[in-house]
Amino acid sequence: MARSPARSLRRWWLARLPASAEHLLTHRNLYLLPTRSGAMLGLTLLLLLVGSINYQLNLGYLLTFMIAGSLFAGMHLGHANLRGIRLHASVTGDAFAGQACPARVHLQAPGRRTRWALALRWDRPGAQPVTTDLPGGERVSVTLPLVFATRGRHALPALGIETRYPLGAMRIWSWWRPAGTVCVYPAPEPDPPPLPPAAAPAAADGAPPPAPATPPAAPPDMAPDAVRPYRAGDAPSRILWKKAARHDGDPTGWLVRDSSSAAPPAVLWLDEATCGLRDREARRSRLCAWVLAADARGLRYGLRLAGRSIEPDTGAEHRRRCLELLACD
Repeated sequence: MARSPARSLRRWWLARLPASAEHLLTHRNLYLLPTRSGAMLGLTLLLLLVGSINYQLNLGYLLTFMIAGSLFAGMHLGHANLRGIRLHASVTGDAFAGQACPARVHLQAPGRRTRWALALRWDRPGAQPVTTDLPGGERVSVTLPLVFATRGRHALPALGIETRYPLGAMRIWSWWRPAGTVCVYPAPEPDPPPLPPAAAPAAADGAPPPAPATPPAAPPDMAPDAVRPYRAGDAPSRILWKKAARHDGDPTGWLVRDSSSAAPPAVLWLDEATCGLRDREARRSRLCAWVLAADARGLRYGLRLAGRSIEPDTGAEHRRRCLELLACD
């Protein structure tokens, strides 16, 4: 689809705006033009003025100048409605390709005056404006849907804010280029196959893991691999106090519960080579779905891509690292 000359000119102008973390609306970055209805009203006023001059109608003069004064007062109020507002944009949460990411715009203005009918929208094709009011001295957060079609790290698009308060005859607006970026993860496969089977962790040289050392003899009512001799610094809650009472306070004969001798847990490797797909983007989508499934089940998993890998681990930080590798590799 060919771009209109007005949109091409706007994109050229927005690309030359300096990016900033915050945007303060002042008289230097606010612009004002009449709307279509405002232009028609101005033409009507011109006809009224010409008719009043031609026929010497005092009431015509009165009506013309009253409406014109209202227009100028509305222009002043509309400009003051935006002036002084401070904007800040942030993206919290996960952003997946083709899905709306949780982008929020925070607005704050000094004073006690309420700012009415503020419309915000991203400079994206098909973006719909979101309208809000800003009470004086408060901070308002507005969620603006933001969709990226491809994975990777993308800069936030330009953000526009405008108002037509109070009469709708004037449009006052400003554009801002936020300085932040968004890491967009691949779109997860809608119906992925089951996770690959996990395997016992191997030693560094590829040999199977060594058998655990034989623990010391334990009382008959305890499993042999569940206890070990007491060491300085062991938590009191792990000491077998009933058995320790037989040693008259001598810690050399105490026993503590120990799970380190148990077999190491199985490790799940999510490998690009075993995805079973030939398309690169389809492999990223399947791996993304597997990472989300493994994290939801609390499994210990690692990720292997062509020439890069992330060692097995768990937790939100590990999940983020895996998804970022899938997004930017």
